[in-house]
Amino acid sequence: MKILFLLFPLLLLLVQGAAGNPLLCRQRGGFCTFGGCRYPSTPIGRCSAVQTCCKSVWG
Repeated sequence: MKILFLLFPLLLLLVQGAAGNPLLCRQRGGFCTFGGCRYPSTPIGRCSAVQTCCKSVWG
């Protein structure tokens, strides 16, 4: 059971490293939102593990 306390921070570090970058999303003309993109926007990437980078279809 003690090894779980060591594995949990390691898992968090791996998830954080796999996440995207909100600045890159804004440079591409997008915005960050929790969950999925709402109409009329489409996903163009990830801002974090729980946030999606969306861009409006109309510009």
